[in-house]
Amino acid sequence: MFVELGVTGAIVAKKTSTAKVLSSELVLHTRVFDVQREKVIEPSGLEATRDIIVHPGSVVVLPVLPDGRIVLIRQYRHSVQQYLWELVAGRRDGDESFVSGARRELQEETGYTARSMRLLVDLFPSPGFLRENMAIFLATGLKKGAANPEPDERIEQRIFSLHEVEQWMRRGKIRDGKTVAGILYYAKYFAQKR
Repeated sequence: MFVELGVTGAIVAKKTSTAKVLSSELVLHTRVFDVQREKVIEPSGLEATRDIIVHPGSVVVLPVLPDGRIVLIRQYRHSVQQYLWELVAGRRDGDESFVSGARRELQEETGYTARSMRLLVDLFPSPGFLRENMAIFLATGLKKGAANPEPDERIEQRIFSLHEVEQWMRRGKIRDGKTVAGILYYAKYFAQKR
């Protein structure tokens, strides 16, 4: 069961020793993330300076209809200058729980509400420089309603079979990392059991 704790929101096995922070400086503050520069002594004894993007955490939702088909969305992502097919996702708002954020994002981006939200996988998308916890949820018991996207979101929605999504991933038509991770995890550990 997914239990929200601490900064990242999840119970994570940790080694007892962590880095000793010698200094920490806010380098950049934006509406989406901060950049922190930290001088540290890592558990191995290495002294280093690390620039870290600090993010409040994000939620990803894999909406599965009663017949097993999956709802994906397509939107423009300026950082890669492409339209991408993706799972529903977004940043947590303030102190919002991961589950509440997942429910909010699902409704905003697709109009669906879910009777059940089950954690599929909790991961760190790029731990080399990004302090972000990403929780990927399976949404079932879906009920369609009206979408309410953010003013800067232009979202297209489509329903796929799991087989179609897997083929699109193999062909490179789905390249979004969180979507690939969520779909593969679902296909491996959950889809056959339904």
